[in-house]
Amino acid sequence: MLVIVTENVPPRLRGRLAVWLVQVRPGVYVGDYSARVRDMLWDTVLAGVGDGNAVMAWNNNSEAGFDFKTIGPNRRIPVDLDGCRVVSFLPDEPDKHKLSTKKKP
Repeated sequence: MLVIVTENVPPRLRGRLAVWLVQVRPGVYVGDYSARVRDMLWDTVLAGVGDGNAVMAWNNNSEAGFDFKTIGPNRRIPVDLDGCRVVSFLPDEPDKHKLSTKKKP
């Protein structure tokens, strides 16, 4: 099983992914392909992601039963802990409007 999730990517990339995979929700593509096709699809994502971000997950024989790759800016970053890949969250960026403590008259 192969899953690719995209956010804020150009329409051209969404169209290319839809040729190979089934789009089950906006930006969520699934299929079942060999490692060779998976690598070709990831190369397509790398070439077309633009300012967006994407993650690709697939099943394998690791302890977790799957592996994944990411590209682009996102709060979630992959971290390797003793051979087990997990996801860490970056802190929220402070909102300028929330920092203001002054009350309006």
